[in-house]
Amino acid sequence: MARIHQQTFGEGKPIVLVHGWAMHSGIWRDFAEQLAQNYRVTCIDLPGHGRSEKIADFTLERLSGALVDAVADESSCWLGWSLGASVVLEIAKRFPGRVNSLILLAGNPSFIRTARWPGMKAGLLDAFAAQLNEDCQATLLRFLSLQVKNLPDHKALLRTLKAAVLECAAPGNETLQGGLDILKHSDLRPVLSDTSVPVSVILGAHDTLVPVNAGQNMQELAPRITLNIIDKAGHVPFLSHPQDVLAIISRFMDEQCI
Repeated sequence: MARIHQQTFGEGKPIVLVHGWAMHSGIWRDFAEQLAQNYRVTCIDLPGHGRSEKIADFTLERLSGALVDAVADESSCWLGWSLGASVVLEIAKRFPGRVNSLILLAGNPSFIRTARWPGMKAGLLDAFAAQLNEDCQATLLRFLSLQVKNLPDHKALLRTLKAAVLECAAPGNETLQGGLDILKHSDLRPVLSDTSVPVSVILGAHDTLVPVNAGQNMQELAPRITLNIIDKAGHVPFLSHPQDVLAIISRFMDEQCI
């Protein structure tokens, strides 16, 4: 079994934070410390990311099992950012007893754009996959730039992202390609539609990776979800607008009788 790195801060209702593609749990540091003033927050590295050991098959089934095995055996709120949102939806599907609520932060249950669903162009993910084989570091930097594109403070945010990501070695190519494969091929809309736990969706109005109108589609699919749009945020609202995200999470958590 792969060793999964995690850290826990604070006391209160448990929240597990799951990061996005090519990242690691260090990206949460300042945000997690603020969130931990009111909750017990666990930051966890996906397999092959940060300080977690890699796994042979980087699939949603393997990821969800590895994370659930690694954290305390209790029912928690699982917060997933970007790729992490796909992971926490899979956890809700496979381990419903371990999930009492979900927060999807800049996530999309079906990441790729189709005629009936807003998302990212498949060709862009394909380009990332091809470029990884040629120049991994340049591809990762391009991906970071996309996350803060068109934001007023994009230069400062990009520096923050780069500093956090470079704290640890980049994931291996096999792991990165596995993450892109999940984003391209996974459709977790049935999970979102069928889950009985409370769900909060937090999107940035200027997100270049998850179109803001995906929120309306999610709400039509699952009318019980709570949809929150942060007007001037992009794909990293917990970095650009931490107080807004903290307020949304606090409201959501306080409404849950857990």
